[in-house]
Amino acid sequence: MPKGRVAQRFDLPRPLPAPGQTRQGAAYQALRDAILSGLLPAGSALPSSRGLAERWQLARGTLEEVFDRLRLEGYIERRVGAGSRVRAVLPEFYHRAPPPPAPRALAEPLAAVPAAGRPRVGVPFAARLANPQLLAPAVWGRHLQRAMAGLRPEQLGEAEAQGALALREQVAAYLRSQRGIPCQADELIITHGIRHGLDLVARCLLRPGDGVAVEDPGYPVARRIFQQAGARVQHARVDEQGLDPASLGAGLRLAYVTPAHQSPLGASLPAERRLGLLAWAEREQAWVLEDDYDSQFNYRSAPLPALKAIDRGERVIYCGSFNQALFANLRVGYLLAPRPVREQVLGLWQVVGRSVGISEQLGLAAFMASGDYQRHLRRARLHYQGLRDTLLAELASAAPGCRVSGEHAGFHLTLWLPAGCDEARLLARGQAAGLDLYPLSQACHGTRLPPALILGYAALAPAQVRQAARVLVGLLAG
Repeated sequence: MPKGRVAQRFDLPRPLPAPGQTRQGAAYQALRDAILSGLLPAGSALPSSRGLAERWQLARGTLEEVFDRLRLEGYIERRVGAGSRVRAVLPEFYHRAPPPPAPRALAEPLAAVPAAGRPRVGVPFAARLANPQLLAPAVWGRHLQRAMAGLRPEQLGEAEAQGALALREQVAAYLRSQRGIPCQADELIITHGIRHGLDLVARCLLRPGDGVAVEDPGYPVARRIFQQAGARVQHARVDEQGLDPASLGAGLRLAYVTPAHQSPLGASLPAERRLGLLAWAEREQAWVLEDDYDSQFNYRSAPLPALKAIDRGERVIYCGSFNQALFANLRVGYLLAPRPVREQVLGLWQVVGRSVGISEQLGLAAFMASGDYQRHLRRARLHYQGLRDTLLAELASAAPGCRVSGEHAGFHLTLWLPAGCDEARLLARGQAAGLDLYPLSQACHGTRLPPALILGYAALAPAQVRQAARVLVGLLAG
């Protein structure tokens, strides 16, 4: 909706929570949808939290939480003495329902992506790796045993191309309640994880020479997967707010993004840029590939809704994984894709037959249905937050000249090194001291940034975090 359009008088009915939804979640969804539908255009004033609480018969504290969440996501701005106003400007396409994109022919299968070196549990400061010791083997084993005991003979001999229905139903319910994505089980495909999802999409959508935008700095494995598919990779610069959609050029087939927690800098893409990215995809008839790799772990507030949650034009392909939430060798993820993409992926599956084992799928489905998965996430979130706080305390007290960013979520943070620091010498000394230091420069392609380290902490014990941080601080001081 263009700027300057006058909003109608605010008169939204009291939102009623859907089954399994909290009153706070229903209020948030009602206000967000009013903004996205244009009922509340940019610049329009919102009622006070006190007034809206009285009208909707909610606690004022509940509405304050909702308003703060909308502010953090970039939908509104709040100023003392001036109230709250809508900030996000909607692109014109958002007010119409675009026709579904025509399916594209299946691309020829390409060579598999080569295996990359992986970080190790217990080695500081390995990033993107969960601590498998947080999952009680007895609990996981109990669900596996029950799943195997209930297996039917046909389940042992015939694989469902999209994955076990029981697991897809649980994943769909999780995405609806925790990531704000309105989806059903038949829209999902079970994969081995994020990399598998990226590979499937690249094989199906890309032909040699197709343009693909990746974040810079970004996830190096994603760039290699697209290059393996023959794509012409464009590196899109990332700033403190994540990828800027204005930097995306014309003629691209796909843009790969990590909007919840940019990998590796940690920015959360604000609402205005999310809408701009969707507008770009609609204008170019391009795809957006959303990697939601660690959205379960946000230490400031509830996780931001996925980009897919506001994808009215069906241009977003969404990848998620359980490998970080539980343990790396689980090798179970999921892909949520619009029908044209989903049909091509299933066609490729018929050729390569890379389905996930039925025991893992049904065991995980039972784990989620019992509530044990959500309980595990709550415990893990508190544990990882404690590790992060320990690391921040050590760095803040004894590392002058350094600064930290991206610490609000995920399994790692960025430590920007003091001016004049010899990065190569620091890496060599760190290796000799038993530290696995990952320089930010390895995640950069064309972008040149000041020297920094990506410090992962999730796969360590508290004493290891403390000791490793002190060793690093000593290296920086020397």
